[in-house]
Amino acid sequence: MPFSNDVELLRKKLFLSQEDFAKEIGVSFATVNRWESGKVSPNYKTLKKLADYCSEHNIDFDSERYVR
Repeated sequence: MPFSNDVELLRKKLFLSQEDFAKEIGVSFATVNRWESGKVSPNYKTLKKLADYCSEHNIDFDSERYVR
């Protein structure tokens, strides 16, 4: 499953809007929107933020799948 699908599924499991999810992980709404549309992928720093957020909330998220 591509990152765009994974991040959207993760956000929906948390019952968060794109805006609220963006605030939780410290990025802009537009960034989350671009991730979910498949236009861009997160850089390493942001991927780490996302992985840390998931870890803090006991959410399974394999960030290493997205490191190239």
